[in-house]
Amino acid sequence: MATDIVAELADSLAKTGVEDGELSYKGQGRKLDDAQSAEEIVKDIQEFEGLQALRMEGNTVGVEAAQAIAKALETKSDFKRCYWSDMFTGRLRSEIPPALNSLGDALMLAGARLTVLDLSDNAFGPDGVKGIEKLLKSTACFTLQELRLNNCGMGIGGGKILAASLIQCHKQSSENNDPLSLKVFVAGRNRLENDGATALAQAFQVIGSLEEVHMPQNGINHPGVTALATAMQQNPKLRILNLNDNTFTEKGAIAMAQALKHLHSIQVINFGDCLVRPEGAKAIAETVSKGLPILKELNLSYGEITADAALAVVEAVKNKDQLEKLDLNGNYLGEDGCKAVKDFMEGVNMISLLGSLSDDEGEPEDDEDEDEDEEDNDEDDEEEEDVDEEEIEEEEEEEEKSSSTNKLSTPVSAPRPPDVSSFLSFPSPDKLLKLGAKRAFLVQQQVDVTDARKTAEAFLKIASVYKEENNDVKNAVLDTIDALLSKAFSTPSFQGYSFVSILLVLLGLIKSEDKIKPVLVVPGHLHALEHVVRQDYFPKENVAVLEAFMSR
Repeated sequence: MATDIVAELADSLAKTGVEDGELSYKGQGRKLDDAQSAEEIVKDIQEFEGLQALRMEGNTVGVEAAQAIAKALETKSDFKRCYWSDMFTGRLRSEIPPALNSLGDALMLAGARLTVLDLSDNAFGPDGVKGIEKLLKSTACFTLQELRLNNCGMGIGGGKILAASLIQCHKQSSENNDPLSLKVFVAGRNRLENDGATALAQAFQVIGSLEEVHMPQNGINHPGVTALATAMQQNPKLRILNLNDNTFTEKGAIAMAQALKHLHSIQVINFGDCLVRPEGAKAIAETVSKGLPILKELNLSYGEITADAALAVVEAVKNKDQLEKLDLNGNYLGEDGCKAVKDFMEGVNMISLLGSLSDDEGEPEDDEDEDEDEEDNDEDDEEEEDVDEEEIEEEEEEEEKSSSTNKLSTPVSAPRPPDVSSFLSFPSPDKLLKLGAKRAFLVQQQVDVTDARKTAEAFLKIASVYKEENNDVKNAVLDTIDALLSKAFSTPSFQGYSFVSILLVLLGLIKSEDKIKPVLVVPGHLHALEHVVRQDYFPKENVAVLEAFMSR
């Protein structure tokens, strides 16, 4: 019976992944080297009336195949959404720009008006940005709302090209009385550093319509952070700001605290692993206490924050009635500081919102050492600012020449303490594996399993990084999910039916009065669901509920 249910479930979920007007080859692993290998896709595109979106994630497309697909797109004037992440695996870096140029030219010729352009996980470097430069400046992108370029290895040069293209797009679209109103910008793990971030900050300041900005792990120090802070002030509708794993120091944190005073719509602030330090944390706390009325999440983990600064933060959030999560893990609170923070949160009935403090580093040993570190960082920042641009370009050229795989691999950050909140905020297979052997326990501790919605959201985030071809990732995902759900279903106050209902809403199978936005369904969700319905901890009556909705 479970097998039949899973089959129906997989079929239904597969359908939910395809929106109206969407043609999907997502995750099919096709190797499209030439026009002949792309014949089926070309035919499907040609015959699809009113095509609005094309999903090519998880396939690999060569130049000739891209040209054939582009030819088919030339007549699709209704086209709006490009889901083209992870589309060039195993391709030469030199192949990617002409492939992107062909596809972009086709969209311009068709008179398309894009709303979504997702080219994440293609690792195409600065040359790849050049491949979409013309498209970004064209009328096809005047209507762009989401630009996703996560883990593309753009570097400083690519960041500058991207910024100039966006500024030009805004200028031309404004002259056409239809200014670019970009809402979502994602560019994590791109080695943007200060110069790339500063260039993009200029674009953000001009655009002024951003609602989500995700730029984690980009090697940005306080000059770049300060530039971004200034730009964010010009985007009053900003709801989510994720700059995880960059280096603020006090200077950057204080600048960002000033910027936050202008962002009354902010809901999620992720400054985890950003070295905000005590004074930076206090500045952010002051801003939080005086404003940010709808704040839901605040992540200041791994920031070298001391106990007094942490107490200022918890004091600042005590009246935030929409707060769902506060993360202060991995700081310098010490045993007494951790207890004081927990006691305070307990006293204001918010202890359930406080993340784990299990990775606390203890009290700092010497304030003088910290001051010296600050000076060293400042000197390093100044040295980085003095680096000649030609030197940077030479380094990028050397990287390209020495790459034996022909695909840029973004440098891995130095090992850091396990950070479950970082994984759940921005899931990736690498982050899950880095949580180590205790990952299942750490996730159990982090997720409030008495809350059906939080449990369902965590389940889908963990499942999203599942990789059938990678046994380490596959086992890590399934073990973590087993630990999470077995604990949830064994908790007396856990409402299993609510969990299943919310899961169905998040997967887009049923609607909710709460206007919960469905997630993007990926193959990992299917594999994980297939796994869990076969486990003893998953109640048979809940399997029956799934069956009832799947069989409609």
